[in-house]
Amino acid sequence: MQARLKNPATLVPEAMQPIMTLVKSLQNGKVPPRTLGLVHARISQINGCAVCLDMHARQEKKAAEPDDRLIVLAGWRDAPYFTEAERAALALAEAETRLADRADAVPDDVWNEAARHFDEQALAQLVLHIALVNMFNRVNVTTRQVAGAQSW
Repeated sequence: MQARLKNPATLVPEAMQPIMTLVKSLQNGKVPPRTLGLVHARISQINGCAVCLDMHARQEKKAAEPDDRLIVLAGWRDAPYFTEAERAALALAEAETRLADRADAVPDDVWNEAARHFDEQALAQLVLHIALVNMFNRVNVTTRQVAGAQSW
């Protein structure tokens, strides 16, 4: 496999620093890193981003994420391995990722459940994290970045 293009953020150097600053700021919020990792992996499953799936599977394993949770992540609704807060974050991630799939892109019930588990600051972190992961996925998939190669 070969990428169509080098990572665009490396070709537009002025873009890389603000992206990395946003990444760092979103890692230091109220949402647990474990939840952010699950959200990243689930969005990457939806978008078919092999680069992010590869990278996050390795990161989650290093962080001692149990295999059970990673194996059934796509079926999180029917698996007993996730907390209510993680389920709310995953539902929000799916809705925000699939905006065009329904008329009410992010239904009130999805938002309200997330708001039940996360305060305003954590919700802001989660919404921005979801958007950022979608950006990474779209760049990687569009340019056919190769899993296992350093993309970002």
